[in-house]
Amino acid sequence: MKRRRVLEWNPPYVKWFVGAKYNIVHDAVDKQAKLRKNKVAYIWEGEPGEERKITYGELHAEVNRLANVLKALGIKKGDRVTIWLPMIPELPIAMLACAKVGAIHSVVFSGFSEKALLDRILDSKAKLLITADGFIETERLLS
Repeated sequence: MKRRRVLEWNPPYVKWFVGAKYNIVHDAVDKQAKLRKNKVAYIWEGEPGEERKITYGELHAEVNRLANVLKALGIKKGDRVTIWLPMIPELPIAMLACAKVGAIHSVVFSGFSEKALLDRILDSKAKLLITADGFIETERLLS
């Protein structure tokens, strides 16, 4: 559906682009993958010396792959998905894949306990949990 008008003003309320539909992933990922396929979209830094550069082309492929998995699992627009991942490159990929299919995502800090996670899943009525099978958290030196 195309937008019918830019502004609907009924003081004190305002509505922009009435009737329009927009998915931010189209601009943030899809369009950029066409224009900048081999350019770096983001750089992930893990432990000292650990680094991954993700290009727009790679990001586009991974987001689409996960979005297709979400659809195959029955996730659709308006469904809620909980993401319980450490700070790894797959975290923003999961967020973007949810947005691509129109699902509402809720990121839960990976340091929270299983009980705290369950409370958040139940409160949000999430249909799906995206998580990792494990991760290593090293001790950080404080000076």
